[in-house]
Amino acid sequence: MEEIREALERSKASDLIAAERRRRQHLARLGPTLSPTIDARTQGQELHATQEFRLDAAHLQSKRIIAHNHADAQSTAFDMLRTQVLQSMDLKNWKFLGVTSPTPGCGKTVTAVNLALSIARQPERSVLLVDLDLRKPQVATSLGLKPNQGVTSLLEGRSTLADTINQVRIGDHVMMVLPTESSTPRSSDRMASRAMSEILQQIKKDYQSEIVIFDLPPILSSDDVLAILPLLDCVLLVAAVGTSTVAEIAESNKHLQSAEIVRVVLNKAPPSNSQYYYY
Repeated sequence: MEEIREALERSKASDLIAAERRRRQHLARLGPTLSPTIDARTQGQELHATQEFRLDAAHLQSKRIIAHNHADAQSTAFDMLRTQVLQSMDLKNWKFLGVTSPTPGCGKTVTAVNLALSIARQPERSVLLVDLDLRKPQVATSLGLKPNQGVTSLLEGRSTLADTINQVRIGDHVMMVLPTESSTPRSSDRMASRAMSEILQQIKKDYQSEIVIFDLPPILSSDDVLAILPLLDCVLLVAAVGTSTVAEIAESNKHLQSAEIVRVVLNKAPPSNSQYYYY
């Protein structure tokens, strides 16, 4: 028994050392300093990789981003979604989750951002939110960021991953964000490019401890999602009451046959169905 106890203690110490090493490597990738922070009221100011951006709660509320606040009753739905998704992903050691919808207007970005913030509230988890909706990027706008570097500059070789990933904070909760700074022409070509594949490979290598959430384009709007599917572990499909038709959902499922779908979210449901109310 004593040998087992000592072995467990050595294992725990080793885990703590490894965790601290990952933390230091993570901070090193961000740059020499994470301060000074940017006041939320300066939204619209350009960001730099070594800065931490303090999010503005009022702006988040205006964009329907509420999952950072556990006191908000509506955040419970995203917490439930978080638990279900993470349980499915943990079973297979998945790290890359894509969030898509049949068509625009279903609330996929709102769902992706709220899900990421809900995960960020868990002290044992860390999350990286990546905007891969190259035609209509909305993650930065939802968070109140105006980055001068992002996925586009990465694809064009004008910046490095460390330059483009931003750390954002709301209250005591922190997450990482890789935005797309502007709309990108020829998005399907970019999604299927070797450069995109290399970016995702580098994320997988450098951010092994993070859950990585990719906000993808609507699946029926272009072939962008089909190009990136082989590089993802699983997909969350967001449909919306009054927006998505049964035919569109069926067509989306057909395109996603080669992917692992962890959940289908029915968004914009009446509040009376609040157990599964995402918006």
